[in-house]
Amino acid sequence: MIERPEQGEYTEFQSRYITLVPPEGDLKVILREQTQHVLALLGGLTEQQGEYRYAPGKWSIKEVIGHLTDNDRIMSYRLLCFARGEQAMLPGYEENDYAAAGEFDRFTLQEMITHYRIVRESTLALLDSLPEDSYTRKGSFGGIAMSVRAQACLIIGHELHHLRVLHERYLN
Repeated sequence: MIERPEQGEYTEFQSRYITLVPPEGDLKVILREQTQHVLALLGGLTEQQGEYRYAPGKWSIKEVIGHLTDNDRIMSYRLLCFARGEQAMLPGYEENDYAAAGEFDRFTLQEMITHYRIVRESTLALLDSLPEDSYTRKGSFGGIAMSVRAQACLIIGHELHHLRVLHERYLN
């Protein structure tokens, strides 16, 4: 069971995402349930909805999915590095640059959902493989120190943030 991180295992900036995560329960179970919810939500959309942008210059739904997928890859890599004791400072990333370079709108909505599902399955497999004593190990990225379990919680909270945006601005 991976429990929520304690203060001091993440920064104030990350707390805006971490506080979105339910206070009780195993983070692996929460992530599995969230994945099922996201796949059900996205699976009910049409290709036309996948291309929707709520305002000029904003991401399409496919780009949001691409961002979530990229973010999962990056955060899972960080999590792996922290769990294995990596001491090197890992780089940060600029989400808008990554989204633009990903050219996610060239894929069908179904392809984007498949990418998301495969990457998330990999993240879940990684979490399942970690020894319990690694959960509180810390590493750094972009000048920020964070524990393994805080990184796992951040994956969940970041996605919850974007799900709220999807519901409020894209699917209402």
